[in-house]
Amino acid sequence: MHVAVVRCECFIFMAQSLKDKRSVVKSIVTRMRQRLNVSVAETDHQNVWQRAELTIAAVGSSKQSVETELQKALDLLDRHDEAERTLTDWEWV
Repeated sequence: MHVAVVRCECFIFMAQSLKDKRSVVKSIVTRMRQRLNVSVAETDHQNVWQRAELTIAAVGSSKQSVETELQKALDLLDRHDEAERTLTDWEWV
């Protein structure tokens, strides 16, 4: 069994309030949960309106399958127009 966790710092361009930020974060989290086999949550900067940290985790029988799934999640995040990924930290457990 292989487990990996990716922490991503994101900058949310157009957010003018926490409500705007949460709308963008919720959109990203919902898409990841619906389309991919990952767990995702906002884990830091909840009260800062242009910054977010998302933590994405995946479990699988092979390291390659886990890495592929997490890379798909990062690609989905990168394609989102309203947020930019700034820092990314991978951790294998």
